Amino acid sequence: MGVHSEAILNRKFMEMMKLLNIYLNHFPRFEKYALSNNIRNTAYSIYDLITECQKRYYKKTSLTELDVTHQKLRMQIYLANELDYFTFKDGKKDARVDAAKRFLAISNVIDEIGKIIGAWINKLRGAGKI
Repeated sequence: MGVHSEAILNRKFMEMMKLLNIYLNHFPRFEKYALSNNIRNTAYSIYDLITECQKRYYKKTSLTELDVTHQKLRMQIYLANELDYFTFKDGKKDARVDAAKRFLAISNVIDEIGKIIGAWINKLRGAGKI
């Protein structure tokens, strides 16, 4: 992965975290230390793994762990959507909130990050490094 690709991945991650933090702050109060915190920690783990993958010479295990952690985040966001947590505003359910729009916005960014990770894995696989 070239320097340009690393910059794109870092920028997409920052975009995701900004959006994610806004949405997580609106989750119900009773989820503050449960799913919300777990989602946030998984996202931070992704950032740590991105940094690790960019610096390691042998990337196979780090990239695999990054891919798995990314999928965990995707499933946690899906769970939050299924539990209707994207319909909350300031910790209370609000009928005026467009939950589908919130879910699609965060899902699109997470999918873009996944595509970048997948392309990174495929590039290294094609080069025989994985």
